Amino acid sequence: LVGGAALLLRGTVSRPTKDGDIVGERLPDGSIGRLGHLPPELARAALDVARVYGLADDWLNLGPAFLLDGPLPEGFEGRLSPVEFGALRLWVAGREDLVALKLWATANRWPAPGRHLADLQALEPSTDELRSAAAWTRLRDPSPGYRELLAAVLERFGVGEDDDDAGR
Repeated sequence: LVGGAALLLRGTVSRPTKDGDIVGERLPDGSIGRLGHLPPELARAALDVARVYGLADDWLNLGPAFLLDGPLPEGFEGRLSPVEFGALRLWVAGREDLVALKLWATANRWPAPGRHLADLQALEPSTDELRSAAAWTRLRDPSPGYRELLAAVLERFGVGEDDDDAGR
């Protein structure tokens, strides 16, 4: 689980979120596997929750599964934390990984990042965390246009181009 729901479960934000973003399935070896769809039992339970709380049918979704098409932040799997709801166990992304994902989302939507900037600010990332996150985001998108957007976001956090030499 990543995104706003992960931030809520970690106690980082208190804002409501309209969905739960699932990257994939935690496999017995600890790696993350791709899911083509939610398991039937989970899909039925998610629909029940949607009906009770007036949510969209796809409130629990695999939207961020595309993250498995490229590298996840190094050590992502080892930083996952289990959160249990009865028989349901969710693996929530680690704080460092949420910083990276929110930095990427903020830069990709700059200069109108919406909730992603507020979420990134709520994480209160250190300069070192931002540098590490920036290096990962440049792996995901090495284009010059993205680098310009990323530089603008980093500047917002007081990390200038001179400070941001990780991953060059």
